[in-house]
Amino acid sequence: MPAEWIWRNGTFVKWEEATVHVTAHALHYGSSVFEGIRAYATPQGPAVFRLKPHVDRMVHGAKVMRFDHPYSADDISNAILETIRRNKHESCYIRPVMFRGEGALGVDGRGRTKIELMILTMEWGRYLGEEAIENGVDVQVSSWRRMAPDTHTSMVKAGGNYVNSQFVSMEAHDNGFSEGIALDVQGYVSEGAGENIFVIMDGTVYTPGSWSSILMGITRDSAIKILEDLGYEIRYQPLAREMLYMADEIFFTGTAAEITPVRSVDRIKIGAGKRGEVTARVQEEFFAITSGQKPDRHHWLTHVNS
Repeated sequence: MPAEWIWRNGTFVKWEEATVHVTAHALHYGSSVFEGIRAYATPQGPAVFRLKPHVDRMVHGAKVMRFDHPYSADDISNAILETIRRNKHESCYIRPVMFRGEGALGVDGRGRTKIELMILTMEWGRYLGEEAIENGVDVQVSSWRRMAPDTHTSMVKAGGNYVNSQFVSMEAHDNGFSEGIALDVQGYVSEGAGENIFVIMDGTVYTPGSWSSILMGITRDSAIKILEDLGYEIRYQPLAREMLYMADEIFFTGTAAEITPVRSVDRIKIGAGKRGEVTARVQEEFFAITSGQKPDRHHWLTHVNS
């Protein structure tokens, strides 16, 4: 459900007043960068998960997009914390978005459009469903490929990139699946429509690297650190499609999806067709840290009220 206040260019406005003009460049050309961040309820109050790397990625993306803006990473971080406090959340989903606003139309909007920054927070449950965390999801390999490395900036969380994700997700939903997995331009596994992917075979964990046009996910990085803590071997390599069908376990990672097991791909059962041991161990650590039940040994949490 929506919150009462949205941070817009340095001031708070009511949710219903946070509008943009129809000539906004981002509306026509996808010229935006954004983040998805979660704040979790802990015994010390709400805590934002990995605030700094999320904000740093957004600032880096704005640089790649040639956005001329006045905001430092600290400015954005402080605005996010103030928005959570203002809306009195115990836990929430956080969406900062920077975009080219109103001005003259034309593909190159530099110097002719205003850069805007908005931060919204909202109550939002698990992206792939509450039951998915335990039971897993059914997915398909999409007919849509991820962009080639020299066509889009896959390492930037840019609005325009998500047209591709929409096609992957819509096709999966139309075919009765919870989500789609895209292959890269070479035919190797890339990622889900909005999730990174991990494949477990014989106790070894495999995941694609940046060469497969993935977003370098922050929850992905967190899962890697947890897997390392637990002593698993991780291999970064191109993954053939058939590895998905041979896998003992598969799980997705993402801010919205968190750690979600995959129980079937293209109606082929993965392992026992339910959450596997490795996935369960990663979930246990992840949710224990984010809830404050275990020590924040990697310093991932920023407490809103500290």
